[in-house]
Amino acid sequence: MTSSATTRRTVLLAAAALTTGCGSDDGGDGGDGGTTTSTPAGTEPATTGPASTQPAGTPAPSGDPLAKSSEIPVGGGTVFAEKKVVVTQPSAGEFKAFSAICTHQGCTVNKVADGTIDCPCHGSKYRIADGSVAAGPAPRPLPAEQIIVSGETITLA
Repeated sequence: MTSSATTRRTVLLAAAALTTGCGSDDGGDGGDGGTTTSTPAGTEPATTGPASTQPAGTPAPSGDPLAKSSEIPVGGGTVFAEKKVVVTQPSAGEFKAFSAICTHQGCTVNKVADGTIDCPCHGSKYRIADGSVAAGPAPRPLPAEQIIVSGETITLA
């Protein structure tokens, strides 16, 4: 075996280790680390979700705020790559949150557009209303995340 083949194998093994993790939360990045917002889409919103709305006068959640509710577009969403979460607003005042880690090979989704949360690695798309798979190769929906909407502030629960 030549040193060229050994070097190539080492590089391929390192690349495989970085991209492996199908369905795991410790997979590769795949995104640019920034946030991406979308424009409204014509999809039907779900009527249930992981978001919790607190009444006025309730103490604010203890976690760091993700965003103001006015920053999440109706019919779209925002990816918070550094927190590994995507927050959507399928219809006015209805907020959902999902893991930003693709269930196919662990890449980080990087945008929300046309009613879907999109993964740049292999083209998987998830619906903004419920995280279900809209286009494969993703094998499972994005797991829901818990958020708290308190006044104008959205925080991870």
